[in-house]
Amino acid sequence: MASSTCVHPLLLLLCSVLLFPTTTISSESNKVRVDVYYETLCPDSEDFIVKDLIKLFESGLISIVDLKLYPYGNAKLGSNNTIYCQHGPSECLLNTVEACAIKIWPALNDHFPFIYCIESLVYEHKYPQWESCYEKLGLDSKPIAECYSSGLGKELELQYAAETSALQPPHQYVPWVVVDGLPIYEDYENFLTYVCNAYNGTAALKACSKLSLNTIQKASTKSTLSVGCNEGKMPALFGRIRSTLISWMRQMNMAIWI
Repeated sequence: MASSTCVHPLLLLLCSVLLFPTTTISSESNKVRVDVYYETLCPDSEDFIVKDLIKLFESGLISIVDLKLYPYGNAKLGSNNTIYCQHGPSECLLNTVEACAIKIWPALNDHFPFIYCIESLVYEHKYPQWESCYEKLGLDSKPIAECYSSGLGKELELQYAAETSALQPPHQYVPWVVVDGLPIYEDYENFLTYVCNAYNGTAALKACSKLSLNTIQKASTKSTLSVGCNEGKMPALFGRIRSTLISWMRQMNMAIWI
């Protein structure tokens, strides 16, 4: 049973990581691949990480998911591979810091709490205090500092730039969430439903039994005025219809061709 000390959101995450390790499901082939393309200072990205992505751990569904994070987003490359971030130099700094964290602590259980801590501070408009996450999590700051100052962080960001650019279809905004190779467009808040629909393993998952198409149908009432941090996206209504149709086809075990 989780300890009664698990009261702060960050402590709740750490408790969830301990209770639901990512290795619970033995067969990697049964895991659902979830790729999250984001940028650190985008309000919709931090909101997704802090409010929605965390549910993977809280629900225990992380045991059936292979989660990969790509902290680059809508940044652009200039001459000499100079990176220009959508929300300025501070975002470039934090994108690189989180890229370094993923490289230095490759296990999800190790780097996600650090990223979650930073994005929680962004959510609270306190991102200049991001270095406090080292102390909160008992982490050594030197490896990240060395990664950043040595140029390794820049190399990692260039790699994420290439991977983001290679997306098909191209991303139109962030967060851009891809479940088993298929983008779910603006329905990213309901990504857990897509995870459950895509899972073909044999483990009985209580969390999935609570999810249904009703979750996606509720999303159809969301406003079309604001969808993520934009990068020239397709009409919001088309994206919504497409993502809902894909989820329905998965539930019906139909071939996906759209």
